[in-house]
Amino acid sequence: MPLAKIQIRPGIDKQRTEYGAEGTWIDGDNVRFRSGLPEKIGGWLKITSDALIGATRALLTWSDLDGVKYTMFGTNKKLYVYSDILADKYYDATPTRGTGSITQFNTTSGSTTITVTDGSHGARVGDYVTISSVSADVGGVTQANLQNEFEILTLLDTSSPAVVTANTFTITSPAAASSTASGATATATYKIRSGPATSIYGYGWGMGVWNQTEWGDSREDITASPAVLESGKWSLDNWGEDALACQLNGGLYTWDTSSGLSGNLATVLSNAPTTNRIMLVSGDDRHVILFGTETTIATSSTQDNMFIRWCDQENNNTWTPTATNTAGSQRLTRGSQIMAAVRSRGVILVFTDTSLYQMQFIGPPFTFGFKLIADNCGAVGMNAAIDIGGRVFWMGKESFFVFDGAVKKLDCTVQDHVFDDIEPIAQQDVFCSTLSDFGEVMWFYPSSNSVQLDKQVTYNYQENSWHVGSLARSAWADRSAYNNPYAAEYDADDTTTPVPTVYGATAGRTFFYKHEFGKDADGSAMTSYIESADVDLEDGEKMMSIKRFIPDFKNLAGSVDVTLKFRDYPTSTQRTNGPYEITTSTDKIDTRARGRQGALRIESDATGDDWRFGTFRAEVRPDGGR
Repeated sequence: MPLAKIQIRPGIDKQRTEYGAEGTWIDGDNVRFRSGLPEKIGGWLKITSDALIGATRALLTWSDLDGVKYTMFGTNKKLYVYSDILADKYYDATPTRGTGSITQFNTTSGSTTITVTDGSHGARVGDYVTISSVSADVGGVTQANLQNEFEILTLLDTSSPAVVTANTFTITSPAAASSTASGATATATYKIRSGPATSIYGYGWGMGVWNQTEWGDSREDITASPAVLESGKWSLDNWGEDALACQLNGGLYTWDTSSGLSGNLATVLSNAPTTNRIMLVSGDDRHVILFGTETTIATSSTQDNMFIRWCDQENNNTWTPTATNTAGSQRLTRGSQIMAAVRSRGVILVFTDTSLYQMQFIGPPFTFGFKLIADNCGAVGMNAAIDIGGRVFWMGKESFFVFDGAVKKLDCTVQDHVFDDIEPIAQQDVFCSTLSDFGEVMWFYPSSNSVQLDKQVTYNYQENSWHVGSLARSAWADRSAYNNPYAAEYDADDTTTPVPTVYGATAGRTFFYKHEFGKDADGSAMTSYIESADVDLEDGEKMMSIKRFIPDFKNLAGSVDVTLKFRDYPTSTQRTNGPYEITTSTDKIDTRARGRQGALRIESDATGDDWRFGTFRAEVRPDGGR
């Protein structure tokens, strides 16, 4: 019998049934499509074994004027800077919010828990304090052990656990006390307040983190019930060779490369609004723009989630409009809050929860002009949209969209698979990025009953195809300053000692990887597979049998397993033939496979494996119904 060539279109189709999707692929993981053919994705490797505290939700890579490369990470807890050229390690750049005077430390014999008294600390559980100038040892805990950075663990007075006090908080010492004692004074420097690692949804009483504030205090993030406490996020952008960082519902800060790495903390722009949702630097006109900001500068109670304010041109610390500068403001009307903003070709696209606006530099006296583009197409989160060559892609609440002069809903062959399984509580944490070398735009999203970004959906805009996967990344930066894409992975249970060291740091760490590097998952085997929909003969009128097939792979390293799956009816249990191991020396595989409809699965799961699938040719013949 002659060989038959079975053609399978690129992309994953999960909208139709396994039989109805004939001629397509229906499932896969750690694969992509290039020139119409499926292949295993590139591997990844940790940049360093060091860990960052918290979940990274923003990632910025750039080079200074001397060509030194930097990466800035914004986690829900801290702001970090990394440079492989200067030091190949992480530095804490988290801004401070003020200092305090510690009047007493209390120790308990045999315990590492220390109660610290500062009458005006203003801290919350999960914030960070650096203690210095300790006057004496306390209870056998040395000055050196106390002069470190600590995570604030509780606001309870440990001598009376039922008491919550604004005057004390507890930390964990690197060494246990040898006696119960009190004494010593010190200086405390408090970092800006941290946020939740993931978005939290709740109703009234009990909402959020227990013991985060004093009894009777208002919760700053709660404006209604039910409500969502948003995860801690940052907006990061460049201002020349320096970086700007805006904390979600917080202040605007600058980080100066000329001050080096060690001890170089981001500093507040003193004249800027103090409570903002999102920050973006405009294009050639060089305005810093704040979205969801204060209508009265420096009055946090006036924050308006639909209000936009921008600084004077080329002057990021002049925000009050005058007749001689270009600072200004504008309020949008469609929607309840601004969700995202993306710099595109000659314009800025502003997404609310329901609509899309265009913001364009028009010069004095108005500086920027605004135009409503479309309704019912809002973005789900501040990182859910991206510009790629003048086209902007984003995730909405139930669909994917593109703007290329007009808003279009993308025809998505995995739409139900994504949106029927997405966790609505954490949907606003979705992170969108691009892998431009392969023409891909990716969304990392939380699957059902998970608040972590544990799934991935990818659109290949060059080939108009979709694929899905289990790659879990909380932030991603395409290849630009560095030769490889860089990405962050958050592990909520990890307790690796962070760098720089923080004592008492609770679980939750980020690790940093370079991608499209090698063939493995940080030195371990990467499982990669793809499976086709069912095919048949004459619409299933005849049974078929496969006597042999000819493997066709490119760039094959190691081996791949090919499995043939058959069943007699769409609801029947599948029968498998194989897996058959394929190497570069495999010419053909003899089989005795039969059924009314059949499918193909290709899989690799060993270190060093690599493959790109070509064409499936098989000796297919009609068979009897026995």
